[in-house]
Amino acid sequence: MPAVEVHQFAQCITCHAWSPDRTMIAFCPNNTEVHIYKFNVDKWDRIHVLYKHDQLISGIDWSLRSNKIVTASHDRNSYVWNQEGSEWVPTLVILRLNRAALCVQWSPQENKFAVGSGAKTVCVCYYEQENNWWVSKLVRKRHDSSITSVAWHPDNIFLATTSTDGKCRVFSTFIKGVDTKDLGASSSRDSKFGEQIVQLDLSSSWAFGVKWSPSGNTLAYAGHNSTIYFVEDVCSSTFAQNVAYRNLPLRDVGQHPFFVPVHLLFFGFLHRYLDALSIYFDAFAVNVLFVSERIVVGAGFDCSPMIFTKDETGLWSFVKFLEERKTAPSNSKYGSQFSEAFGKLYGQSRYGVNSDTRNSHENLITCIVPLRKEGDNLVRRFSTSGLDGKVVIWELDDMDFP
Repeated sequence: MPAVEVHQFAQCITCHAWSPDRTMIAFCPNNTEVHIYKFNVDKWDRIHVLYKHDQLISGIDWSLRSNKIVTASHDRNSYVWNQEGSEWVPTLVILRLNRAALCVQWSPQENKFAVGSGAKTVCVCYYEQENNWWVSKLVRKRHDSSITSVAWHPDNIFLATTSTDGKCRVFSTFIKGVDTKDLGASSSRDSKFGEQIVQLDLSSSWAFGVKWSPSGNTLAYAGHNSTIYFVEDVCSSTFAQNVAYRNLPLRDVGQHPFFVPVHLLFFGFLHRYLDALSIYFDAFAVNVLFVSERIVVGAGFDCSPMIFTKDETGLWSFVKFLEERKTAPSNSKYGSQFSEAFGKLYGQSRYGVNSDTRNSHENLITCIVPLRKEGDNLVRRFSTSGLDGKVVIWELDDMDFP
């Protein structure tokens, strides 16, 4: 169904996160700051601006239980922000990186968080009570290129990563003194820290946006070749499927200016890449979200969330866009595609596009966040942010659930 709420917060948003009660939102407006807005009666008011980073903030995550915000930045640093009274107080995290930090995510138990970097390294950070600081253990020499996304398994031990080397990997992050072995009979607690459990080499291009299903039985990630990959029973008898689609790639945002293939000019897609070239991004990451065990929502360059479902036989397929792309009618048949391509290249505003043809997002989607209530098994609402500076809230209706 169409978006239920559209909020224009800034000119550009690279990432966002919600407070536990969903009354506040934190986002980076494509700079070194974190802006926190709170909903009051009928409008959003900016109540805090967090200053500490020296370069673009590439990742934000807000813990649901402890109410802590963690940020990662191209300045190679990460901070954990604690609310003390009316102020947010930062604590520096020792990452030991020599390249940009690109993505960050709290673990399910919120006693650790993972930071992916351009140094081919994953930092697993935890709090040392005796020294009153956050330290990290590094997963080294496993990746051949930058880590684009990280995702925690529900068991709080396994960590999945994707990289621009085209591979998806799963590691054990068991830390003695932080994790305990009496929480269950999971074999994940028998693995040493940094041990590679599996390496998936399914994509022929960069890999992005890895996510686990709620049960942890299915892993999904996407490639820059407009393909999404589903892997069942990752840690045992791995079974993989790939779904290719005739649209732009699922993508979060890129971190640096990157090369644009010449053939994209002839498909009218260059305008999205030129928008990407004009700013610095956070991590290359795909927007993938498990709504349930059988439904996945993806978003990226097509500016509208896409739904993928698994049928009774276990096969995944693309179903639809949540919001169909609107196009203005053309009076000219000859050369209409050529004119449309140049219209996108030089900016739609110069061609006087009618506002009725605009979608909720007018540029690539940079981040997707679930809005699940406590105790809910399904994600019916989620939010997306984009390079157009909007945060859009979507709600799935019953027809979207098979």
